[in-house]
This record gives sequence, structure tokens and C-alpha cells, in this order.
Amino acid sequence: MTPDEALARIRRYDGRLKAFVRVFDPPLAGEDGDGPTFAVKDLMDVEGVPTGGGAQVPVEPNPPCHAAVVTRLLQAGWSAIGKTHTVELAYGGWGTNRAVGAPWNPWDAATHRAPGGSSSGSAVAVAAGLCDAALGSDTGGSVRIPAALCGVVGLKPGRGLVSLRGVHPLSPALDTVGALARSVATAARMLAIISGPDDAAAERGPFDAEAALSADARGRRLAAIPLADLGDVDPEVARLYEAAIDRFRSTGVEIDMVTPARSLEQSFGPNGMLMAGEGWRIWRDRIERHSDVMDPWIVRRFRAGRSFSDRQIEAAHARRAEDQDEFHAWMGQFDGLLSPTCPIPAPPLDEVDETISPLSRLTRAANYLDLPGVSVPCGLTSQGLPVGLQILGRPRDEAGVVTLAAAFEAVSGWDGRSPDLSGFEA
Repeated sequence: MTPDEALARIRRYDGRLKAFVRVFDPPLAGEDGDGPTFAVKDLMDVEGVPTGGGAQVPVEPNPPCHAAVVTRLLQAGWSAIGKTHTVELAYGGWGTNRAVGAPWNPWDAATHRAPGGSSSGSAVAVAAGLCDAALGSDTGGSVRIPAALCGVVGLKPGRGLVSLRGVHPLSPALDTVGALARSVATAARMLAIISGPDDAAAERGPFDAEAALSADARGRRLAAIPLADLGDVDPEVARLYEAAIDRFRSTGVEIDMVTPARSLEQSFGPNGMLMAGEGWRIWRDRIERHSDVMDPWIVRRFRAGRSFSDRQIEAAHARRAEDQDEFHAWMGQFDGLLSPTCPIPAPPLDEVDETISPLSRLTRAANYLDLPGVSVPCGLTSQGLPVGLQILGRPRDEAGVVTLAAAFEAVSGWDGRSPDLSGFEA
């Protein structure tokens, strides 16, 4: 869409959706000005624009330059139309934010439902057609979770493919930057542009989106986790997951129902320890100064990191390397691993229990084990709420993940459907 079309839709719908914390009017135009429109998660720097980080007190009041990923998109001719809401300091999967407010999941105009987090506004903006694509960060599922709950594609690369320069950290060991879009092709093309080596944790790439999108998925072997091994899964999610596996088989892939050597849930605790331990060390001074105006649940999560000593964190890194070696060896026999992205659809925001994190129960493994992954829409519940299929790939095989995601998308029956926004009109 053109920047003018994007701005018109934002004026029409974002008064209630609240995907954006700041709209660029006029947009930040790319070098040739005719590329797609994109939004920037408000955890990433845009020169001269305060980086809020989902907080009342900005994490960077006046960034001296763009984040590397923003620069690369602008250089490719894309146009930035604004900055989107995030869970405060990116530490939460529900999409709630008691400091500055939470976006509205666009699939239900009557009930304020969780948009998923932490890249909440990015997913809402894409789902509502307010931009062509959006940047998000993913430390434990923060691209894939909101993508699943808002019915869009969320593509998370493995480590080292995309620069983290100008992206404020949660856990340097786990952080990645990914893409949210309405289609696998758009997400893959965004990833191709932002990928490639620089001086900030990126030494791989660039990613070849066109090769991945044109590759044949037929004959590839996938593992799908049986429902019995997935723990508590909402019946509607279970139904759509099993139907997605059946449809996926029609593409010519081979799918075995297999219990992994290490369950996805086993990564939940260790991933959480690293987030809390590293996050506390990064943001401790800020929390001690500004806790009175922060979301209290975010403060509680960070303060849990105080209990982990440096020695414990070092041991956790060593154990993580062992766990990765074990899982990567097991994963070598498959081209992909399937599961639901989230075990439940989007609940009403007033029913969210901040003491638990079910939405990230199946997503944290990709960060802990350093696997590329994607969430692709696989249907709607009887209440009309989106559900996502998660495809994890072998280490550093973003191309395989995109090839499989594109193959599934073609038979998914989703066909680019979008929410009815009539209830959100200004």
C-alpha cells in the first residue's frame, strides 16, 4: 500500500485499535519512495524520535541514529509510517501494558482481547491492514505469539542473521529481530532486507528470500508433536492443529507424529531464567529509579532476576550449549518441527493471569535452542479468533522454514483473510 493509504487507514481505525504510539506524518520515505510501508516496534531506535520501550519514561529520549534494521529498510525503498506499542521493555507475552496501555486485538471489536506480546502493536497494525509489514523482536516468542493471536505471519530468524544495533535488549543471549506480515512472502522479503552481517551480533547472511520462496517442499520430512505430548491445549486449538497437519500433508511433505528428544516445555524455565537474570543486570538502575511509574508485573519479573548469581547464569549458559547440541543432533533427521504456536486463543484482557505465561509455553524453545521459526495462520475458532501453526527449523535454516511456511500457506485455506474492522471505525 502507499504511505497515503496507510495513513488514511490509521486515521480511520487506530483511534480504538491503538496499535501505534507515534505516527509519522509524513512518513519516513525510503530512498526511492515506492516500496512497501512498515511499522517499527517501539523498542527500536528511529533517529530523533524518542524510543519509548512501552514505558512512561523513554528508554532513549533522542536516538542519534536509526536502528540498523530501520536503515536497511529505508535504503531498500520501504517507508516507515510509525512506531508501535510494545509490552514494557518487551518482557511479557500477553500484550498487556499497565504503564501506557495495550492495543486491541482486531478480531473482536466487542471485547478487548489480548493481542499477544511483546510485539503487540506490530501484529495489530499488520492484521488491521495499517501497514504492509512490521518489525518485532523475539526473545521468547514475542514475534510469533502476537502473530498467532492476531492472525498474521510472524517470522523469527536464528541468532546472527539480523543486526541488533539500535534495538534495546531484554536478554542479549536470546534476543532476535523478526518480521510480521500478512503473507509468508512479505515477511521473507523483509527478513532478506534486514539480514546480513554488521558489528552488532550479526555475522551471517544475507538471506535469499526468493530462493527460499521458490524452493520445492515436496519430499521434505517433518516431525509433528502429538497432542498427548503438548500438555494442556484448548480443544479448538487442538482441532485446528490436527486439521493443519492433514492439509500440510497434501503439499507432498512427509509428516511423522514424533515426541522430540527434549519437549518444547523443557526450555521454558531455563529461557525464563536467562531473561530475568540478564534483563535485571541491564535494566536494574532504571527499575530502581522508575519502578513507581512502571507496570508492576514487569517490575516483578525483572526483580526475580536478582536471585540469580553470576555463577548461576554462567552455568545456565553452559547447560544451554549442551541442550542445544542434544536437540540439534535430534533435529538433524527432520526438515521442520510442528506444533501449535500458542496453546490457547486470545483471551479477554480482563481475564489475563499475569502470574502465568501459557502463550510462550511452546515458543521459548526456539530462542533457548537457537532455532529459526515461524507462526502461520491455520484457522479460526468458533468464536472467530485466529490460531497459529508454529514451524521450527534446523539451526540456521531460515530458508527451509520459509519454504515450508509458504507451502503450508498455499493449502491452509487462510487465503489472506482479515478481521472485520467496522466496529473500530473512528
